Amino acid sequence: MDTYEIENELAVLSVKGEHVTVEVNMISYRNGRPKLDIRKWKREDLEEHSKDDVMWKGIALSWEETKKLREVLNELTEMDFK
Repeated sequence: MDTYEIENELAVLSVKGEHVTVEVNMISYRNGRPKLDIRKWKREDLEEHSKDDVMWKGIALSWEETKKLREVLNELTEMDFK
């Protein structure tokens, strides 16, 4: 299993059920540079992360990828979701 450290908890986008969250965090993997990480978690405690939390599917973006995503998101409007 990959080792990781949550450097900064940015946002909880949603909570599903009692223990599943969708989160945006800054995470470093294997002591590398932090990446913007968007993923689902199965958490034992919604107040803080613990070693028992389980990472589910997600995406980790470099700074360059994050800048490109920001450009795309800034172009979206509510009409794009209808």
